[in-house]
Amino acid sequence: MASFKSLRIEQPAAGIGELVLAGPGRGNPMGPDFWQELPAAVAALENDAALRAVVVRGDGGHFSYGLDLAAMGAQIGPILGDGAEGRPRIVDLARRMHLGFAAIAASRLPFVAAIDGWCIGAGIELACACDLRIASQGARFALREVKVGIVPDLGGIQRLPHLVGEGWARRLALTGAELDAATALRIGLVEDLAADGAATLAAAYALAAAIAANPPLVVAGIKQVMNARLAGAVADGNREAATLNGMLMQSEDFAEAMRAFMEKREPAFRGR
Repeated sequence: MASFKSLRIEQPAAGIGELVLAGPGRGNPMGPDFWQELPAAVAALENDAALRAVVVRGDGGHFSYGLDLAAMGAQIGPILGDGAEGRPRIVDLARRMHLGFAAIAASRLPFVAAIDGWCIGAGIELACACDLRIASQGARFALREVKVGIVPDLGGIQRLPHLVGEGWARRLALTGAELDAATALRIGLVEDLAADGAATLAAAYALAAAIAANPPLVVAGIKQVMNARLAGAVADGNREAATLNGMLMQSEDFAEAMRAFMEKREPAFRGR
C-alpha cells in the first residue's frame, strides 16, 4: 500500500481494510494533502482483490473537524485575487476535491464510517459518501459551511436528504447547528450507536465482516444499483455548488467569515 501524509491504510482483519483520517493536527482537518491523497488511497483499497469492505475512522478521538480552513485559505487566497479569471479555477479545485468522496461512493467496496467525537462539515459529507455509519454516544455533528460563507459542495447536501429527509437536511445545512448522537440516530444520519470510540470501532468491524461474508460481486452490484438513483443528482448538485462558490468566495461575507475564524470571533455578515 502507498504511504500518505493525511491518511493511513491498515488491514485489521482478513478481508477488511481500514482508511484512517490522520491529521495534520487535532481533529484530522482536511487540507490540500488530504484532497490530493484520498482518490489514490481509495484506488489502493479498490485494487486490493483480497478486500471485501472498508472501515473509515479518525485518529485521536475525533472523526474530522472538516475542511482545514487555514491550509485551504492559503491555497485559495491567490486564486481569489484573480477576480473573474479566478472563478473557473475555484470550480476546477472543487471538481478535484469531489473525486475522493465520489470514489468512495462508487467503489465496489462497501465503506462503513466509525464516527467518534466531532464530525463537522466535510466530515459529514465524507460520512454521507460511505454506505453505512455507526457513531459513539459522544459523537457530535455539524454541517458548518454556512457559518464560513460557502455552500456545501462535496455531495453532502445531495446525499443527506436520502438519509435524513428533506426537512432535516435543510435544517442542518441552513443553520449549521450542532447535532448530538441520539438525534443523529433518530433522524437516520447514523444507523447505530455504541458506548464509546472503542465500541464504535468494534461494531464497525463486525458490520464490515458481516458484509464481507457475502458474495463480493453481488455486494458490488447492490451498491451499483443503489448508487444509480443518486449519481446524477450528486454530480449536478456538485457542479451547481462549485459554480456558486466561485462567486460567493469573492464576496465580502466570505472574507469576513475568514477574518472572524482567524480572529476567533463571531462574524458580522452584511449580505454582499
